[in-house]
Amino acid sequence: MAHNPHAPQGPEGNHDPAGSTQMFRAFVDEGEPQRRQQAAAPSGPKTGVIITVVAVLVVLGAVAWLALG
Repeated sequence: MAHNPHAPQGPEGNHDPAGSTQMFRAFVDEGEPQRRQQAAAPSGPKTGVIITVVAVLVVLGAVAWLALG
């Protein structure tokens, strides 16, 4: 008899594709919190840049006020 992988074969031949899908989803979901932490990390440098720009504008405003005043 020819081997047919699509034909039903006893208990050991029944492969549940949902099991593989569930394992894959568990693997993908396992990395999910790391992505959230990495996505949250860049907000720190953005805050630093904003604070630096505001500080530079305050200093330039003070210098202009002293020069023109």
